[in-house]
Amino acid sequence: MKKKIMAVIMSVVMAGATLAGCGSSAGSASKDAGTSDSAAKETLKVGTNAAFPPFEFVGDDGQPDGFDMALIKAIGEKIGMDVQINDMEFDSLVSSIGGKIDVAIAGMTVTEERQKTVDFSDSYYEAVQAVIVPKGAAFASAADLENKKIGVQLGTTGEFIADEIEGAEVSAYNKAVDAVNDLNNGRVDCVIVDKNPAEVFGAQFSDKVDVLPGTTFDFEPEFYAIALPKGNTELADKINTALKELKEDGTYDSLVKKYIEE
Repeated sequence: MKKKIMAVIMSVVMAGATLAGCGSSAGSASKDAGTSDSAAKETLKVGTNAAFPPFEFVGDDGQPDGFDMALIKAIGEKIGMDVQINDMEFDSLVSSIGGKIDVAIAGMTVTEERQKTVDFSDSYYEAVQAVIVPKGAAFASAADLENKKIGVQLGTTGEFIADEIEGAEVSAYNKAVDAVNDLNNGRVDCVIVDKNPAEVFGAQFSDKVDVLPGTTFDFEPEFYAIALPKGNTELADKINTALKELKEDGTYDSLVKKYIEE
């Protein structure tokens, strides 16, 4: 796992810092202030939760960075819009679309429940959940999760899965790293979180935890997409076209290599 992300995780663990939201105005895309009407670009207000590496984290400059951030900025360039990032709690992203933010990108899985409130772009990443357990702990099947104290990030697929496990006592945290800290302190028995951040945490706490693949527990693959205002087909078409072009021109693959594979 690359040094940059490791440094970011350490700063999150030690400081627990979160970046304040950048945007203040509500509503749909707006013109940038201080520019002439002829030169002004519309602004795409984007919500994220910068505590989910390698997809989003607070970079060395104090601003949200990561695969999702680079991807949405590349999309912004394709569709001719300035991108304004708003860092907020993951659980508030969906409800903020159409108000504080225009769209959300945050390693967000497409679910039937979320689709009742928002639409989604085409999927841009296939993921699966993983389970973080104490070093050497005996977890070998889905049955081993039953009747356990399970840590999850609030509002994520991990929470949805944990809520369905028989006898589980689920503790939900605003940040996944807080759940991992409680695992290390013996307050929970395991943590369910997406594979990529799980691997980052596993590398960070390699002397304390093991990361077990979702296949061990029969977790199904899931798909990340950009959450959009319900019924805004014009914006959806623009974003989907940009995604397609970024995959065709090699930009997408270069971002995967930079943020996820290295």
